[in-house]
Order: sequence, then C-alpha cells, then structure tokens
Amino acid sequence: KVSGCANDCVASIARSDFPIIGTWRDSIRIDQDEVRSYVKGGFDIRRAVVDKCPTDALTWNEQKQELELEAEECVRCMHCINEMPKALRPGVDRGATILIGGKAPILKSAYLSWVLVPFIKVEPPYDEIKDLLERLWEWWDENARSRERIGELIDRMGMGNFLRAVDLSPVPQMIGRPRANPYFFWQPEELGIETSDNGGKGDVTS
Repeated sequence: KVSGCANDCVASIARSDFPIIGTWRDSIRIDQDEVRSYVKGGFDIRRAVVDKCPTDALTWNEQKQELELEAEECVRCMHCINEMPKALRPGVDRGATILIGGKAPILKSAYLSWVLVPFIKVEPPYDEIKDLLERLWEWWDENARSRERIGELIDRMGMGNFLRAVDLSPVPQMIGRPRANPYFFWQPEELGIETSDNGGKGDVTS
C-alpha cells in the first residue's frame, strides 16, 4: 500500500507488508506571516501545536512572534501541518519512507509496520525499490513457513539476520524504543574472528 504522507489515510502501516509512505528530508517550510495570522485570529499555538510536538522540535517566540523549528528534531508526523495548513508545508526534497511487516492476525497477533528505509527517492523507473522488493521476496520465499507473513518471519529469525540477508545496514530509525537487555551482538568477521575460532557459532555476544 502507498500513502502520500505521514497522515497515512489508507492505514498502510497496519494493512500492508510493505508500506510506502511519502515524506521529505529537508525542513518544514514556515510562512511566518501566516503563522501570525493564525495567532491574531485567536489560535492557541502553544496548546494546539507547540506542546503537542512529539519531539519538542517547535518553539513559539513570543517576542518575535515567530514559530521556530529545530529541523534535526522533527520526525515529520504532520500534526503541526494539519493544524496550520496555510502556514506550514512539507519540505521540497521529497521521497518516501519504506516500512516492513504490517499485517492482520494470521499465525500471530496483528503487527504494525516498522521503518526499513527512512528515506528513498521515488522516481521512475523505480529500480531501487524493485531491487529491494526482489531481495525481500527471495529471503521470504526461502525461509518462510506455511502462511507466515514477512513480519512474522523477521520476528522469528531476528532483525539482524534479516538485514544481513537483504543487504541493508541498520539505522537508528529502525528502532522503536531502546532495547531492554544489555547485550550487543557482532558477527565474527566484524571482530576479525575466523568462524572456526568461534566453534562454528553465529553471533559473538558481549
């Protein structure tokens, strides 16, 4: 499923194995004159926008009567744009975020998709997306059990094994929250250890 923006009106995050959601990677465009028009019209910018920013990326400068943005903190959730569409617009460097794993209950409970590729340009002939899909299909075809969806397969085999199999590097955006255990896992070759020195085992734990 494909959604044009993070509002995700078609609920692709919940209904699709491979959601593609439109996004941008530069800053939100702010029209300060329109911002001031909202405020002069009685709009409570602090309560409705600033205080509801999930990462505290927005600040209302009362003295300058300007809305200030820490762009590096913005997660592009669309809330501020939805509240002030005349004053705020998405950036101009646009593309998509690709997620993985959403599904309704089958073998396990319902899954919401999680981030796989934080940003990718979506331009014809879409070779990069097609290549990624082929790698996902091949891994799923070789490893999945009967009726097992790709989100369930990743859950069973581990995100690390999945990323290595489809040749993707881990990035912070893939993590929903910090892990609860203190262990880190490396592949033997990452530590300069021959596989035979590790007794033929997989990851090295510390």
